[in-house]
Amino acid sequence: MMSAPRTPAALRLRSAGLRYTLVGCAVLVIAVLLALGTWQVQRLQWKLALIERVNARVHAEPVPAPGQQDWAKVSAQADEYKHVHLTGMLLPEYSTKAQATTERGPGYWLLTPLCLADGSNGVSIVMVNRGFLPLDAAARVESSLSNSVPAGSDACAAAALAGRAAVRLNGLLRISEVGKGPMGLRANEPAQNRWYARDVHAMAAARGLHTARVAPYFVDVDAGQYVADLDPAARPYGGMTVISFPNNHLVYALTWYALAVMMAAALAWVIRDERRRARRDGADA
Repeated sequence: MMSAPRTPAALRLRSAGLRYTLVGCAVLVIAVLLALGTWQVQRLQWKLALIERVNARVHAEPVPAPGQQDWAKVSAQADEYKHVHLTGMLLPEYSTKAQATTERGPGYWLLTPLCLADGSNGVSIVMVNRGFLPLDAAARVESSLSNSVPAGSDACAAAALAGRAAVRLNGLLRISEVGKGPMGLRANEPAQNRWYARDVHAMAAARGLHTARVAPYFVDVDAGQYVADLDPAARPYGGMTVISFPNNHLVYALTWYALAVMMAAALAWVIRDERRRARRDGADA
């Protein structure tokens, strides 16, 4: 059975409904684009405030590193890159190398436990990143990083009994890198002593240290810090913390706003063209 042909009025009604739907969709898209642009502006303001805050921390005078009573409150937002100082005994025989790629080429970060008295809480341990070791220097210190070091739960007490001298270190506080290494490319392999992320608790556990005594952060030491226990030819380069915050929010905001303007211009052109056509059709009728 053949359907009845649609009248011109019905066709005009259907065409008008389609136009209104398309206009509504275009307005919705414009609103979304404007919202995205505004969100990027807000992100830009947040990023600039973050950069300013971090710069202030990095160049401030060192303050005491958070003690054990404050570990639960340590966070990236409140403490990352804070310039701190701490005094204690280094345990170089319990050091761990973490693979790194820097402006000096491939090599390792050398992380060493530091025992420090923590008031009524006894002795706590902070992992300190003593700096970058190029591959040739890392080979020189390999013999001092034996994997056969005995369990180190009482390593701090043993070092104190041996009369090991205390040292003072300044550096930047960094939050422990839990999980995978930089860019999430590789996971740590403690059993093979291969480290990519500076996960301080995992490193401490692998060296037999009491993890409950280990701070949830490590400290990137400043350049020229105490290295007398190492071969002068194998001393790490300190002060190589890379502080970089990608800040493309302004570009993103301008992109979203430009797309919104283009969409609005296209919509205005279509509406004007439709009105001209409607007036022409009315004049021909």
